[in-house]
Parts: sequence; structure tokens; C-alpha cells
Amino acid sequence: MAAPEPEDEGPWLNARWALIVAVVLVVVVRELVPFGRQILYPLTLFATWVHEMGHGLTGLAVGGTFDQLEIFGNAAGLARGSVDPGWPRALRAAGGLVGPPAVGAAMLAFSRGPRRATIALAVLAAVMTLSVPIWVRSLVGWIVIPALATAFALLAYKGADSVKHLAAQGLGVVLGLDTITRIDYLFTAEVHVGGQLRPSDVSHISEAIGGPFWLWGLLLAALSLALVALGVRAAWMEEVKLPKLPWPRRPKDVPSSDGGRPNL
Repeated sequence: MAAPEPEDEGPWLNARWALIVAVVLVVVVRELVPFGRQILYPLTLFATWVHEMGHGLTGLAVGGTFDQLEIFGNAAGLARGSVDPGWPRALRAAGGLVGPPAVGAAMLAFSRGPRRATIALAVLAAVMTLSVPIWVRSLVGWIVIPALATAFALLAYKGADSVKHLAAQGLGVVLGLDTITRIDYLFTAEVHVGGQLRPSDVSHISEAIGGPFWLWGLLLAALSLALVALGVRAAWMEEVKLPKLPWPRRPKDVPSSDGGRPNL
């Protein structure tokens, strides 16, 4: 009798190996490879999309509106909508800052194998595709978001197990590091977006509920780091195997009820 085929194809499908390789690839390409930041530019725009979707969807969750989403060539973005003053406005502003690390942590925690990575990439591609006709209203967004959604869908349905596993973990790393790598934005009162000088997200929080903007930046930086740490911890943990339940077994010499075929 032949030995059973192994369930794992090797370290490329191991959750820990996938996480390590994803982190190394993103950091090396970003920091050491010539023009590495330009290579990752589409993923930077993807992180901007997640950031602005965080604003818009949070606004909807607190009873406001989400009218449109714009992405610009310099990786800035704008989510247009209205929301009540006070806590709703502050939560909407925070939703964009927390969005990338939260989604990144969720992808790291969930995509711990090829099957889960397939689901994550497919869901992401579907949401991105739906967002284009509903909210996206800029040329850069119309070009980049459908292209990335198509790439993620092709990875989900045609990619090798190891490739889509690494891709899902890599996207989790990119999103998890987005707010941290642009941490200066958390301590900036005003930013140029769409050719205009506008209050930053932390300034919106400060204006809505009080307190210095840098304090909110510090708190949101800590929250972003905590989310990334939780995602990495979940991705690193060994899969918990449930113990077999002690179901009663029939003796092998007792015929089964399907016409006398013996139990094997």
C-alpha cells in the first residue's frame, strides 16, 4: 500500500514561512532595491484606497454619507461625505487612519494557508471592483483599482498555492506598515490634498472632540502598532488542532447496515 501524500507542499505553504518571506520581500524591495518604492507604488495606491474606504465606511456606520472617493497620483486621497459633528466626525477621521493596519492585521491573521488566502484575495477583489462604480471618482482610481482587483482575482483563481499565500500575507504586511511608514502624517496639522491645503485627519479629530492633534496622533500610532502586532501574532501561532472526540466505534467484524459491506 502506497504511503499517503503529504498535506503540505513544504515550507512555502507553512504559515510562518509565508509571513517571514512576505516581510523580508516587502522590506527589502522598499528599502534596498533601487527604485523599490516605485515598484511598490501600485500597492501604495492600494493602501490609499483602503485608507479612504475606512473614512467612508466609518462615516456610513455612524449615520453619515459616503459620496465619492478620489485617489491622486502622489498617493494622497480624499473621501467626500458628510457626518454629524462631535464623536461621529472624530470616528470618521480615525477610521481612515486605522483602516490599513486593521485590514492588514485581519489578512495576516486569516490568510494562514492557500485556501484562506484564496478567499481573502477573492473578497478583496470583489470589494475593490464594486467600489469603482459606486464611489471612485478620479482618473488614477479608475485605472489602478480595477487593475489591482483583476490581479488579485487572477491570483485567487489561477495562482499557485504558494504564490497566493505569499501574496495575501504580503498585502497584509503592506497595509500593516502603511500608517507606521507614513507616521509623520499622524503628527501633521495640515496636508496638501488635491491641490489644496486641508486639515489632516488628526486635526479633524482634535476639532471634533478637543485635545491636541499630536496626542491623537500618538494614540492612533499606538493603536496601529497594536493591531499589527496582533495580526503578526495570529499569523505566527501554530494552528490549533481539535482533539478527536471519543465516538463509539463498531467492531470490525460486525456488518454495517448498507447491505452487509464490512467496515474498513
